[in-house]
Amino acid sequence: MNYKGLFCLIFTLTHGYQLVLSLVQSRSANNPIPANVADVYDADTYQRWRAYNGEKSRLSIWRTITSWVLTLLLLLSNFHAAAASLFPQTLFMQLFGVLLAQTLVDTLVFVGFDWVDTMVIEQKYGFNRSTVKTFVVDQVRSFVLELLLSTGMMLLLAWLHRAMGDWVVVLFTGALFLFTLLISFLYGPVFSRLGNKFVPLEEGELRTQLMALLTRHGYEVKAIEVMDASRRTTKLNAYFTGFGKLKRIVLYDNLLTAMTPEEICAVFAHELGHGLHKDVLKQQLMNLGNFLLMAVMVWLTVRTPAMHKAFGFDAVNYGFAFILLSGWLGLLQPLTGMGMNAYSRRAEYRADAQAVTEGYGEVLIGGLKKLARENFSHLSPAKALVVLEYSHPPLSERITAIHKGMADKPGAAPDPKPATF
Repeated sequence: MNYKGLFCLIFTLTHGYQLVLSLVQSRSANNPIPANVADVYDADTYQRWRAYNGEKSRLSIWRTITSWVLTLLLLLSNFHAAAASLFPQTLFMQLFGVLLAQTLVDTLVFVGFDWVDTMVIEQKYGFNRSTVKTFVVDQVRSFVLELLLSTGMMLLLAWLHRAMGDWVVVLFTGALFLFTLLISFLYGPVFSRLGNKFVPLEEGELRTQLMALLTRHGYEVKAIEVMDASRRTTKLNAYFTGFGKLKRIVLYDNLLTAMTPEEICAVFAHELGHGLHKDVLKQQLMNLGNFLLMAVMVWLTVRTPAMHKAFGFDAVNYGFAFILLSGWLGLLQPLTGMGMNAYSRRAEYRADAQAVTEGYGEVLIGGLKKLARENFSHLSPAKALVVLEYSHPPLSERITAIHKGMADKPGAAPDPKPATF
C-alpha cells in the first residue's frame, strides 16, 4: 500500500477542511445582523469589526496554506527520519528527536503568524497589551510545554505497547483519559499560573454576591481570584477551574472594570448551571468515545511498520506515530467534534436557564452583549460554521432562549434584578 500517498491525501483533506471553514468565516461577515443584537455595535464599530474579521480570516487562510505546504514538504522529503538519524538509536532518543524536530520547525515557521496575530492585528484594534518580552516568553513556554507533553504521552504509549501488545487500545484509552483529567485538574493550580499572577478578590459587594450565589446551592470553592490578563489583552473572560475542594473562580482583572458586580454575578449564575448539571464531567465522559477512536488509530499506527518505512524509518518510531496520529485525528475531528459541540451548545442553553432561574435574565443579556462587544464577537455566523465549530450558540439565539425562559417563569413577573446600564 502507498502509505506516503495516503497520508499526504489525509493531510490535504484536513487542511482543505480548515481552509473551507476560514473562507466561510470570512464570507459570513456579510450576513445581516439579527434585530435582537443590533445594538451590540454602533455603525463605526461594526465596520471596524468587519475589517478585524477580514484580517483575522485572511491570516487564518494563509496559515492553513502554509501548514499544508510545510506538512507535505516534510513528509515527502522524509524529514523526520533524517532528524531521527542525528540522535542515538535508543527508543527514547529516536522518539524525542522526531518530536523535537517537528516542534522546533512548527515554532520557527508559525511564530511569524503568531506575531502578526498578536502584535499587529490585535494591537491595531486595541486588544493587545503584550510586550515583545511577554510575547517571546510565551512562545518559549509554549514550545517547552508542547514538547514535554507530546514526549510524555508517546513515551507512555511506547511503554504500554511494548509491555502489553495489542491491549494498547484499551490501556491507552484509559491512560489518555486519566492524563486528560490530570491536565484539567492541574490547569488551575499549576499550568494557568505559568506566566500569570493571581490575587484574591478583595472583600466587597462582588465577593459577597458571588459567595451568596454559590453557597445558596451548597457549591463550595477554594478561592475567588483575579488574574492579570490585562498584561496581554483587553478582552474579557472568567471561568471555573479545578475539581472537588480545589474548585476556584478566576476573573480577568479587566472584567472587573468593564462589568458591574451584578453582570458578573449573572455570568457566574450561568457557570453555576454548568456546575449543578456536572457538564464538565459529562463532557469528559463523552471524550472517552473520542479517546477510543484515537486509541484505535494509535494501534493501527504503531503495529504497522510499513507506515514508518514509507517515510524513511527502519522500524516503528513512536515520535513519528504522533505525527501520523495528528493526521488521523484531523480526519475524524469534524465528525466527533460535531457531536461534542452539539452537546456543548445544549449545555449552554441550560446554563443560561439557570441564570434566569436565579433572577438574572435581563442582567445576563446585558452582560453577554457587553462581552460580545468587548471581545469583538461574530453576531451572525453561518449556520454551517455553528454546527461544525461552535461550542456556544450564537448570541442572538441565546438571547431568544433567555427571553422565552423569562416568559415561561411562574407568574412571569418582571425580572427582580434589572440591568444597571
